[in-house]
Amino acid sequence: MGRKEEEYEHILQDKKIPLLTLDNKWHMLFGTAETTLTIKRLEEQLNNLLKKQGRLNTETKDIRRLKKRLMDEIVPTVDELGQGHDAALEKKLDDNKRLINDCNAKLADYKDELMELPGEIERVNYKLMLATMDVCYEKLKENTAEIDEIGDWITKIRIELKKKIIRKQEKEQQNQELYHYMHAIFGAEVINIFDMKYNPEERAARIAAEKERKKKRAKGNASLE
Repeated sequence: MGRKEEEYEHILQDKKIPLLTLDNKWHMLFGTAETTLTIKRLEEQLNNLLKKQGRLNTETKDIRRLKKRLMDEIVPTVDELGQGHDAALEKKLDDNKRLINDCNAKLADYKDELMELPGEIERVNYKLMLATMDVCYEKLKENTAEIDEIGDWITKIRIELKKKIIRKQEKEQQNQELYHYMHAIFGAEVINIFDMKYNPEERAARIAAEKERKKKRAKGNASLE
């Protein structure tokens, strides 16, 4: 037994473990194609034990109903035989007694199996919990490493984004100043003179208008929700 498994067993002491294969949350988190072969094997084993338990309980009820019906038939059959010999009734009585003995034997076998099953189910469920904890530990470790990696990337991107925003603002400011200077000298012809693809002031106005439209659209969507 590894150190990690010993730690898990210590944690699980006196803990009430749910039947994992009947737990919807367990299926959502671990009942996927990514799970380990150990978990799949134990899951199948546990499900088979639970199915067997359900089948034995159902068959036990059916056998008890059959036994009761057979016993209910014995009393009137004995009463009829008391009135005279009847080979058919005697055969029916013997058949009923034989069937009742068969029922008793089966009920005894099923009782023994049903007494052992809870322990087997608990043992396999416990093993499945240990395997689940192992997968959980590895997945948490893997996710944490990826979260840290993504966090570092986001931090770098944010820094780079801030630099780009400042650089963009500086260029826009410089364009604005150059445009105003040249416009003061040449007037509206400045656009043709320098082959400018856009007017900085018109561009700023378009950006502001677009932001306002997005803001109104966002408010409209929020009100619909």
